[in-house]
Amino acid sequence: MKCKNTLGFLFVTFLFAFPGPGVYSLGLDDLIGHEYINALLAGETPVSVQFGSPRPALVPRNEFLQRQVEALRQDLGPSVIVEVLYLYRKPPGAEMGAWTAGEELRLYNEIVSLSTLAGIKYFSASRGEMRILYDFSHIIDGPSTRVPLPDPVFSQLPAEFNVYVRQRDLTFGDNVYRFDFFTSPGALIISMENMTALSVGIIRAIGRNNLRSAVAILDAGEYILVYVVSMARAASVPGMRERIGNSFTNRAEAIIHWFTARADRAFESGN
Repeated sequence: MKCKNTLGFLFVTFLFAFPGPGVYSLGLDDLIGHEYINALLAGETPVSVQFGSPRPALVPRNEFLQRQVEALRQDLGPSVIVEVLYLYRKPPGAEMGAWTAGEELRLYNEIVSLSTLAGIKYFSASRGEMRILYDFSHIIDGPSTRVPLPDPVFSQLPAEFNVYVRQRDLTFGDNVYRFDFFTSPGALIISMENMTALSVGIIRAIGRNNLRSAVAILDAGEYILVYVVSMARAASVPGMRERIGNSFTNRAEAIIHWFTARADRAFESGN
């Protein structure tokens, strides 16, 4: 496990179950250890990249979540896992306790706007410059017909929402994914699974359904804790696992920057 000042990403389907009715918020002390809190408050981003027979290392303290992530690991049998923790500080004017129902709904509508992923960038260490991750991203009616659909807007928070999305990125090309959105008290979750095989050039890097990514957004009072996990069963080609691990980290960097921009819009639009 290491900490990076440059952000780190994306994967897995899971659901958070927090006890108790109504608005719910946990403190950082309840979710993660002090070593991670200190790193996050210092502006660092804890990242874990594992190969071989990896096991998740950064899952926040939630018994249900830990069981789900472990069950997914056993079911998928991944050869690479990338995890990221990121701390977002709510802007002035936001509710410093639990997020309000209005804030949560606005945030949800921002993150289901998947077309806004087009044009997001990450820093390429090898090239020493910012590069675009997705040159297009849009919801489609299905994996076969791929007719573009507009981003949804909700007036009430749904418990679950599922869509297919077509995205083209610089590493894996043009592909279709299934996105699942879940809501639970104090948490919003985005999960993704690849519906098409991902290739790097002529090499099939990750087979169909062998990639799962997720972003979990946990309300923590004046902060939002973001947990990202990406798991893949990658091709046994020399250097491929490492390249995929780097790609997941690049995705994390871009997606987290995207999330912070969407979160800023959600909280500031309520002021």
